Amino acid sequence: MMLNIKQRFLPGWGVTYGPAGDGPFPAIMLLHGSEGAWAGWSHRDAVLFAAHGFLAFPYGYSSGGNMWNAGHIIDYPLERSVEALRALRDFQYVDERVGLYGVSRGAEHALLLGSLMARDELKGAPDTIAVHSAPDVVCGAFDARNARDAGDPGWQAWDVSKRAWTWRDSHEDLLPTTPIEIERYPGPLMLTHGTKDRMWSVEMTKRLEKRLREHGRNPTVHYYEGEDHIPSSAGQNIHYPLLLDFFTKSLVKP
Repeated sequence: MMLNIKQRFLPGWGVTYGPAGDGPFPAIMLLHGSEGAWAGWSHRDAVLFAAHGFLAFPYGYSSGGNMWNAGHIIDYPLERSVEALRALRDFQYVDERVGLYGVSRGAEHALLLGSLMARDELKGAPDTIAVHSAPDVVCGAFDARNARDAGDPGWQAWDVSKRAWTWRDSHEDLLPTTPIEIERYPGPLMLTHGTKDRMWSVEMTKRLEKRLREHGRNPTVHYYEGEDHIPSSAGQNIHYPLLLDFFTKSLVKP
């Protein structure tokens, strides 16, 4: 059986995965979590999206690292992701609709990007956003060299002197614990979270949902009973059909 998925290089940015043929295809930019760009999970998800008719771009935004080390998320300039989104929109194989999917730190990244682009009325914002295991506030910087499980020798909380994100060369409005103003984003939103998440409490997504509904929004929300920060195999078998259905309805032309 011939593999019906084709890799294409987005000039200056990296590899994409999509169906065979000339397209154009609805596109999704994927944002990884603290596992970093080298881990490959976002590439796995990109292949899954490609198998269902999307052109998927796993964008590696973490710095440093290698095949054995995740690198770090420190002072990442979010306007760089604006440039990546615009490049994806201009890619010859992409139609006019582009979505954004993030998990964990990638979910935080996606929510921040959507809210900041909406606030500043920037062109090229994602047409739809889906996030899994998202926080409702800005979190601190991440450096894999210092990361340990709680209780392990050398474990420490985040270094409060370091920031994860910048916007227009500033940390203003991006300090840890600052609420993410996702209610500013006007497009379709999907929020999912495991009810037994031991890293970021499901209460974070519940607060996001509450705030959105208070602002007259109607997000698509799914809570996965008994699932941790990353779903088990059984949880993923529930999550991915819902995710694909959401992107199909919000990105694929009728």
